[in-house]
Amino acid sequence: MHRFANPTRFLKIAGYVQPWMAAVTLALFATGLYMAFFTAPPDYQQGESVRIMYVHVPAAWMGMFCYAAMAIASAVALIWKHPLADVAAKATAPVGAAFTFLALATGSLWGKPMWGTWWVWDARLTSMLILLFLYIGYMALQGAFDDRARGAKASAVLALVGAVNLPIIKFSVDWWNTLHQPASVIKMDGPSIHPDMLWPLLIMAVGFKTYYMWVLLVRIRQEITANKVRILRLKQVHGG
Repeated sequence: MHRFANPTRFLKIAGYVQPWMAAVTLALFATGLYMAFFTAPPDYQQGESVRIMYVHVPAAWMGMFCYAAMAIASAVALIWKHPLADVAAKATAPVGAAFTFLALATGSLWGKPMWGTWWVWDARLTSMLILLFLYIGYMALQGAFDDRARGAKASAVLALVGAVNLPIIKFSVDWWNTLHQPASVIKMDGPSIHPDMLWPLLIMAVGFKTYYMWVLLVRIRQEITANKVRILRLKQVHGG
């Protein structure tokens, strides 16, 4: 990984990969959304409202995935002082927060017709809400210190501590009596969803993943450029 530590080398690679990620993302979203709304059948219990699943489930997966990526990047930044690790974690935070908010919002839209209410203090929902607060706390700590290094270190520690919430989210439906339905895709005995519903769901999930990679590259490139401008201004100030 240290061969990518050079910002110039990373920018060159990212500049090549970024357009391909954008094209793949758009193709996957177009295919997944078409299948979700026009080819996938309605559910025998949930009816047409099941189509919310094709956005809600991938968003929830990505909310957890982004936090795991942020925690890993924070650990790399703290332990090995990798120069791009903290930048990657910082770039991931708002994207992960957006995914988590989208999961909560679409979950509420689904919950109203299914449960008769927009929100319940369900174990899965509550732990996802905590995840959103962890993202917000991470971003707040990033800018809470005049010393950027102290802010980066404090937020990295929060990211690592908050990672404890990820298995709670994953296994909450197994550990507690919850209204949220149990896992139906990632199971030891295989998915319990019909292929006509499973395929658009998986395509959307991959599309969300490539979208994250695309936006991550964009944000890292922007952050590297901003750091270069900041360093240049400091040199000009001290030079003057």
